[in-house]
Amino acid sequence: MEDLARQRCEPCSGDSPAVPETDWPALLAELPGWRTQAEDGVPLLTRSYRFGDFLQALAFANTLGELSEAENHHPRLVVEYGRVAVAWWTHAIGGLHRNDFIMAARTDLAAQQRGARES
Repeated sequence: MEDLARQRCEPCSGDSPAVPETDWPALLAELPGWRTQAEDGVPLLTRSYRFGDFLQALAFANTLGELSEAENHHPRLVVEYGRVAVAWWTHAIGGLHRNDFIMAARTDLAAQQRGARES
């Protein structure tokens, strides 16, 4: 995770290459707790985090907002009492780009810093 989290996202457009599905297992091995799921035929990286209350969950979501703005790459966030569900994918390519795995690793680091519990 540390190696992925240190990498920078690259600008992405509709012709940027998706990460081949055969490469997903090696990348996911660096991201415990993350999984892939298809939604309307589009693969997503997903994970949920637990917090002590709504304000802690909201603070984490705001931290992710700042991280994603800095990289111009934005997740889907669902904030509930004590829980934040995160989904990363690259809209421009309708799939998973290396940026998604990088941001998942950064999400894990932010969650650790915010005191997230295992979900």
